[in-house]
Amino acid sequence: MTSRSKFCVTNKYIEKGMKLSFKHRLLRFISTTFSSLKTLPHLPRWMVLFMDTCISMFAFTISYLICYELLNAVITMVPFLMKLLFNTSITVFFFLVFKSYAGIIRYSGFMDTLRIFVALLCANILMVAISNFSPLFSDTIVLLNSGFFISFILTFVLMLLFRVVTRVLYDLIKNGNQIAIQGCTPLVILGITPSNVSIAKMIKNDATSSYRVVGFISTNSRDIDKSVLNEPVFSMNKKDTAKMKRQGVKAMLIDPAEVERREKQEIAKYCMDNKIQILSPPPVSEWINGQPNIGKIKSIQIEDLLGRVPIKISVEEIAKSLGQTCVMVTGAAGSIGSEIVRQVAQFNPKLLLLCDNAETPLHHLQLELEEKFPELNFLPVVCDVRNYDRMEQIFKTCRPSYIYHAAAYKHVPLMEKHPSEAVYTNAIGSKNVVDLAIKYEAEVFVMVSTDKAVNPTNVMGTSKRIAEIYVQSLFKYLKNNQHTKTKIITTRFGNVLGSNGSVIPLFKNQIANGGPVTVTHPDITRYFMTIREACRLVLEAGNMGKGGEIFVFDMGSPVKIIDLAEKMIHLAGFAPYKDIDIKITGLRQGEKLFEELLANEESTQPTHNAKILIGSAREYDYLIVNEQFEKLLSYVLDYKDEEVVKIMKELVPEFISVNSPYEVLDKEK
Repeated sequence: MTSRSKFCVTNKYIEKGMKLSFKHRLLRFISTTFSSLKTLPHLPRWMVLFMDTCISMFAFTISYLICYELLNAVITMVPFLMKLLFNTSITVFFFLVFKSYAGIIRYSGFMDTLRIFVALLCANILMVAISNFSPLFSDTIVLLNSGFFISFILTFVLMLLFRVVTRVLYDLIKNGNQIAIQGCTPLVILGITPSNVSIAKMIKNDATSSYRVVGFISTNSRDIDKSVLNEPVFSMNKKDTAKMKRQGVKAMLIDPAEVERREKQEIAKYCMDNKIQILSPPPVSEWINGQPNIGKIKSIQIEDLLGRVPIKISVEEIAKSLGQTCVMVTGAAGSIGSEIVRQVAQFNPKLLLLCDNAETPLHHLQLELEEKFPELNFLPVVCDVRNYDRMEQIFKTCRPSYIYHAAAYKHVPLMEKHPSEAVYTNAIGSKNVVDLAIKYEAEVFVMVSTDKAVNPTNVMGTSKRIAEIYVQSLFKYLKNNQHTKTKIITTRFGNVLGSNGSVIPLFKNQIANGGPVTVTHPDITRYFMTIREACRLVLEAGNMGKGGEIFVFDMGSPVKIIDLAEKMIHLAGFAPYKDIDIKITGLRQGEKLFEELLANEESTQPTHNAKILIGSAREYDYLIVNEQFEKLLSYVLDYKDEEVVKIMKELVPEFISVNSPYEVLDKEK
């Protein structure tokens, strides 16, 4: 058993430097005084029934005295005791019938109060009837009718008062415990929502919690200086910040799903400036029996601060589309592909094809699906989108209706050194899959693209732009000739938080190793979104698209990478440049300072989802594009990288190499 569970209350466990207010010293005194009660998880039922019976007897006695004073009668002991026994027996009987004693007092609510009221009402109605109409009491009465009313009201009030006092005393003992327990962190909660109030109650009622709620924070001026659960509501101004510091506040609990990104950034800066740890509660989906699991409160991740309120998608429409169909996901074992698989699995398609050439990650995904979706019919397929014959065998056998094409190489500096590989997978591989989707009359083909395809400065981004050009020109050509039943759709978004190759895992490792954290340029910025958001976009695009569109996600404001590094160092509990240094290394091959979601020639149109726009890209002639692809393939197979890049620059005139050996080709052109 730990020192926390033993409820040690000595002063040496009080957090160093923390100045306790009179209120908190009083709470600690009460906790110490009633320390023997702290080992009781709740009052036993027999004790509650005993106290209720004593209250009933006391209330009857007072009522009896009042009635006989009004009658100017002499009270004799034996008749009084008989009447007291009569009243108590009937009252206890109805206590047992309605189980008014059965609830845990500190969790008691309206239904418990209602049970007490009904039990007392039934008992007093029966006693009035017996007293007035039973031959047993023809010579005397038990009590005046007004006396029964007085007894009923007095018993009800005293029983409620007993429960209120017990609950308050328990809270005082609990709060006193938390002040005294070693490592018990004073905590404020952002926002006065029902879920946050529930979490605060659970923390207060959990005697072993490592947190102590000392207040709430609200951005609504009408809430300031009020109280919730007997705790003050603060703002984040200087005056209230000073109050929180006096109370030793060390942590703030926020629900990232309920806060917009801009507000998250402000809160993060506020907490970092005041050395307050940021915590996140367990999501509602993980609550147990409608109650939050306090054990799952955790330090907030940088992804939670950068992510926004999740986009809303037409779940019913997507379920209708994907249900009872065969769905293929290429690159299924990758970051994006595996999340698409998880989300599609929830709709229980007829067959889910997991296509990837990475054997071990595909095996891990298979084990995960077998555990989480035991009823799902899925098939892991080891294959390569560059192998047309192998892919055709899969199409011919399974006939997928929906194809989510996420297979791609994506590391910019690495692909700058291997243009043939980048084009072979990203461009030729996409051509293979979309050609087969057309040949076998799939309903929808959705290609996952990137913001690096816009005004590209590197091979990787250009290879993705070439894939976009091919699938769009193909759809237009077939539509004009009325030869297609397949909707071809492109989705384009920015960097995905936590994905393979993302800067965040790199920063986490560098911080864990003591630094330095490496940033390529002090002014470099990137758009960010979560994997869940990205895959929701892909699913929504496949559902809403008519064919030929490039769907662009509203990414909000770009994030400065050096600011991201500083925040991650702060969240890890260190001081940037002091505990962990940030080193500027210089731009890598093909890397540009900022990314774009649309090219200069492109414009956007709104959709029914405010977070998703349609980009109108420059159109290409399919026959010319297809001819260029044939040339590309011949050079790719011979690994003639320079010739490959030349054709890439012909297909994508806006492709200007930056910090790359292929800058010489731009000068020649």
